[in-house]
This record gives sequence, C-alpha cells and structure tokens, in this order.
Amino acid sequence: MMSNFLSTLQGGDAQRAPQRVQDDISRQQDRSEQIISLVQLAIVLLFGALFFIAPQPFEGEIGFELAPWALGLYLAFTLIRLIASYRVRLPGWFLTLSVIADMALLMVLIWSFHRTYQQPPSFYLKAPTLLYVFIFIALRALRFDARYVLLAGGTAIIGWAALVTYAAVLDTEGMSITRDFIRYMTGNAILIGAEFDKIITIAVVTLVLAAAVRRARRTLFDSVSEGTAKRDLSRFFDANVARQITSGDSQVVAGEGEYRNAAVLMLDIRGFTAMSNSQSAASLIRLLSDYQAHVVPVIQGHGGGIDKFLGDGVMATFGAAMPSETYAADALRAVDEILDVMTAWNEERMAAGSMPVIVNAAVATGELIFGAVGDERRLEYTVIGEPVNLAAKLEKHAKAEQVRALVTDAAYQTALRQGYEPKASHELRRERDVDGVDAPVDLVVVAS
Repeated sequence: MMSNFLSTLQGGDAQRAPQRVQDDISRQQDRSEQIISLVQLAIVLLFGALFFIAPQPFEGEIGFELAPWALGLYLAFTLIRLIASYRVRLPGWFLTLSVIADMALLMVLIWSFHRTYQQPPSFYLKAPTLLYVFIFIALRALRFDARYVLLAGGTAIIGWAALVTYAAVLDTEGMSITRDFIRYMTGNAILIGAEFDKIITIAVVTLVLAAAVRRARRTLFDSVSEGTAKRDLSRFFDANVARQITSGDSQVVAGEGEYRNAAVLMLDIRGFTAMSNSQSAASLIRLLSDYQAHVVPVIQGHGGGIDKFLGDGVMATFGAAMPSETYAADALRAVDEILDVMTAWNEERMAAGSMPVIVNAAVATGELIFGAVGDERRLEYTVIGEPVNLAAKLEKHAKAEQVRALVTDAAYQTALRQGYEPKASHELRRERDVDGVDAPVDLVVVAS
C-alpha cells in the first residue's frame, strides 16, 4: 500500500517508463543533487557569516552556545554531501537524512536566538529566519520527486510545532499566551493563531509545490522519453529524418513528398557474393559491420544521410532529407574520403593476413522526390526518381569500366560549381552505354 502511495506521488511514470528512460532521469537527478549541494553550501556559509558578523550583546554570559557547533556539523555534512554527489549516486536514505539535517539546522539556529539575546523562548517565534524553510523546501523540487518536497515540508512543520510547544508549554517563565494581536506584536507573548497560520502556510506551500513537481515530473518523463526515442530513431533513420518525425508540426502520413535537387551515392563491395561463399555467417556479418563503421561516419560527416543498407550496399543521399546548396560537392567529397578510408583499412587487413575489400562507388544528381511511403502500419522515408535509378546502374557499371568510382558528368560539373576541388585530374569518358539506361551517358572516373 505504501509503495502504491509513493508511486502515486511520483506520477506512476517511473514504473511505466523503459529502463533507459529511467536511467536518463536518474542522471538528471544526479546533476540536480549537485546543484542542491552547492546551494546548501552557500546557505551554511551565509548562516555562518551572519552569525559571526552579528554583534553578540551578551558575550561571555551565555555559557555553551549551540549555534556554532550546529553550523560546523552542518558544514561538514554539506561538504561530504557535495563531494559524494559528484562521485556516486546518492542513496535514498542519505537524501532523507539531508532533508532532516536542513531543517534541524534551521530550527537549532532559530531556537538559539532566545539564548543569544537572553530573551524568553517566545522571542524566537518572531524570527524572520523561518522564511529559510521555504528555500529548503523549494530546493527539493529540483529533483522532480514530490516525496522529498513533502518530507521537507513535513519536517519543517514538526520542527516548528516543537519550537512552539517548547515556548508555550515547557518554558513559560516571563511570558504568556495571548489573543491580543497588539500585545503579541509588541512583546514576547505567544499568539497561537499566528503560529498556526505559519504551520498552515508551510503545509499549503509544500502541497502546492509537491503537486507542481508531480506534474512537472510527468512532463520531464515525456521530454526525456521523446529525447531517448529521437536518439533511438537516429540509429535507424537519418538524423534529419528522425528530426522530422519527432519535431514535425503534423503526423507523418504515407503519400506525402517533396521535390528536391539532391545527389544519390551508391556503394557496394565488389565480389561480395564470392566472398560470402567462403566465410562463415559470423565473420561475414562482422566484415559488413566493420565496413559500414568505416563508411557511414564519412557520409554523415559530409552532410549525407543513409537512406538504406542493401546487404553489402549502402544508399545515401545528400540534400534530400534536408535541402542543401552543396549536395553534389558534398557527395564527391564523401567519395574521395571513403576511398582514402578504404585504402587505409585494406592496408590494415592485408597486414593482418586478410583479403582487401574493394568498394565501388557511384554518384548521380538531379531532381527527385523525398517522402513517406507505406501505409498506416508501416511507413518509410525514401527517395524516388531518375538519380536513384541512375546511381544504382552506374555502381554496377563501374565493374564494366574497370574503375572503383564513377559519377555522371552532369553531377561532376554541378559539384565543381558548388565548390568541389578534385584531388587529381579525373578522366572524362563520353557517351558510355550503361545497362538499363536508354541513352549514352557522359561519365567521369573519380577513382580507377
């Protein structure tokens, strides 16, 4: 029953959220505890400065003074808490102890006023230091956990009720309880109604803040869940596509599309079929994973997005998911770097006694359609158009041309206009017959 009550205070979201979302929330709470520790340190230093700066009118006549000892102990506890908050995740029992320590310090300081100024205990009931209660309660809201807000408020109410009881019952010498507000304001008399108002105020502020924290916690869980989902989506989709899915003003539906001027890059491992017949499934998957781990960051580093993995092939686009003024130049820069990366990787493989991996690359540019296809149960963002078909055919044609990388002359000229600077002179091959393409195509050899 108690666990259900605590779950209700938390909004019940901690049990429903996936573990990775709860882990993200816990990390944010750890950072909140660091902030709380720093604020507590600032408060205890402020209390200490005020205590030692304030004049002591009856110094030498009081005897044992509790306040400096309380401040010293609380300072030590706060420093331990601060260091621990940066090193480990603070356990619940320690957080509970911290809340109680906050209020205990405050109540001890308030209680000490009547000894410091040699007044009846009712004297401390008018101390404005009680207002610090609301700071300590509000601090707990930083954790987005209503339980600690309620604990802080409850501890404050118990502490203040104890001080009122002490003043009214246990030490009544030289004072009296009154219903006269003027006498209460001008002397050391106790007005029970005024003290009751303070307790009610603390209770109401605590409950309102706890309710606000509970609502904010739900929002925090939703926000973290969306952020986690966005990160997960970016592993399956291009980052720009994931951003459109999670941040779009309207729901993605099939049949929506936009015309874009873009570049399409096709990559493929030459001789992969023969390679797959001579390797185990595990080593083949490992090879593909290593290959993709080398080329994907290069594509993304030049502003490209992975449209799909096609077995040993990779289809990437530049300027499709997100319009770009340098889509062709970015694609060719990516090809140049991919070839360099593959050369370095193959040197490592051959040094280890493994066969080199030869990659074909092809780029075509032009107008295409970027949009969502599928139905309500299964959607996919993709690109459709002549550049897609042409890039796929050119990648296969690279073997016939006995080269590693081909681009259409149109794509090459567009890239030059967009700022692409070739690393070396590239060969132009005019009017080449490409299987599946009706008319001859002017091609540029990027790498032979």
